[in-house]
Amino acid sequence: MNKPHADGDIRERLLAGFPATERRIDLAGIPTAVLEGGDGPPLVLLHGPGEFAATWMRVMPDLMETHRVIAPDLPGHGASGMGEGPLKADRVLAWLDELIEKTCTSHPVVGGHLLGGAIAARFACDHGDRLARLILVDTYGLGRFRPAPRFAFAMVRFMARPTEHSQDRLMGVCMTDLGMLREQLGASMELLEAYALDRARSPGQKAALRSLMPEFAMTPIPAADLARIAVPTSLICGRHDLQVRLKVAEAASVEYGWPLHVIENAADDPAFEQPAAFLDALRTQIGAPLSPHST
Repeated sequence: MNKPHADGDIRERLLAGFPATERRIDLAGIPTAVLEGGDGPPLVLLHGPGEFAATWMRVMPDLMETHRVIAPDLPGHGASGMGEGPLKADRVLAWLDELIEKTCTSHPVVGGHLLGGAIAARFACDHGDRLARLILVDTYGLGRFRPAPRFAFAMVRFMARPTEHSQDRLMGVCMTDLGMLREQLGASMELLEAYALDRARSPGQKAALRSLMPEFAMTPIPAADLARIAVPTSLICGRHDLQVRLKVAEAASVEYGWPLHVIENAADDPAFEQPAAFLDALRTQIGAPLSPHST
């Protein structure tokens, strides 16, 4: 596949025509890029590791019909910086607290994917009174991090040497049908992949992941803390996820009484692979009509 050159304007090309406004905010000393759009109750979306807010692009337009959607680049990801010092858990949770304070006019629904889900869940353990609802999507931290060997191999290889080839290998185990997605999305997919590769090569994102993954992925959230989450919580999981296996979500659903929605024909990013099914699952939890016309 011929991918565009990851030059300085690739982010601008990626976001061109996207129905959201980008602004920069200082949050807990961390310069943060935020995509915002729509009207209605606030909905905060936190992406996964090595990603950026635009990876919600297949569901954000629908969500913005009924909600004010706030999607930041996580610290050290996309166009967000790290600020001074390591990204320890308390600093990242303060970042999320300030994001809610500065962008939400009422208690938001917070949806988090993988790393973003672990951040949201840890925040809800002690600050559930700040949230209207919690949606955890293939979330780290609900059990021990034991990815399938073929995912672990592809992830380690890509992190050690991010090339187009190692990216293809990793994305091939993150998606159930990467070729189909590339055919469906065309140039948009090329730009997403090129920007992701550019960010993976950046020293800032590498440093961020060295801090964030041990803090939020490798260390499970204590069961006693998860049991303290009082805000209504739901789980969404791709059936074929090789990072957070379905059995982890199933166990959490039973243990804490959280409804679980399994998305068929999806691996670890159901919002990207199966946007219509993801929106249907989300609609049952946040009670708003979401027309699944994403492409």
